Amino acid sequence: MPRKNARALVVGLGGLGCPAAIALARAGVGHVALLDDDEVDPSNLHRQILYREGDVGAPKVLAAARALEAFGGSSRFEPIRARLLPETALELVRRFDVVIEGADNFPTKFLAADACGLAGVPVVHGAAVRWYGTALAAGPSGPCYRCLFEDIPEDEAPNCDEAGVMGPVVGVVGALQASLALGVLDGQAPFGRLFTFDGKADTLRALAVPKRPGCALCAGPRPRALAREDYLKGAACRAPS
Repeated sequence: MPRKNARALVVGLGGLGCPAAIALARAGVGHVALLDDDEVDPSNLHRQILYREGDVGAPKVLAAARALEAFGGSSRFEPIRARLLPETALELVRRFDVVIEGADNFPTKFLAADACGLAGVPVVHGAAVRWYGTALAAGPSGPCYRCLFEDIPEDEAPNCDEAGVMGPVVGVVGALQASLALGVLDGQAPFGRLFTFDGKADTLRALAVPKRPGCALCAGPRPRALAREDYLKGAACRAPS
């Protein structure tokens, strides 16, 4: 697919989404949608590289779109100030050729995985905490995010706001997500390989993720469910940051 005709959705304009969006725009992706309902906070500035002090208090999607447009180029940016929610996720992701997911909570990650699996849209997952980060590109036929993590953990894992994260780590992982997404658009994505970045050792490793027998999302001839009621646990489906 010519990149100028491609449509990408970035879920979460935080430490991962910001560098990913920059890379997509610089690579000439024609339409880049930006999904987040949060506002810029001073604590974001050390790692969320699209924002400046003057953006504090502004909606992230609007500040990000302004910053991206200032780079020039031919990409069009669609700010969507909203959450990824169960009742709208499937309809939303169907509009795009690839989804880049940079959420900071498991319910949103699983929702993105399930919606993309049901819609047949490739998704690139990313995560980072402290010195470590991961990226995984999942195609419509798997292996998928549920092959790696079967279901939403009962105990929410600490996110980067709680556990801390090094700014350069999210930059590397966000750029890696963009590289995987561009591979999807170019027909060369390494689906099913989990990339792990160790910022302390400055190493990047790739591990094949096997398709899990009985996976609710990708093991059968068609996806069976849009996950569980866990998506609806109030703050658990908060906007990613």
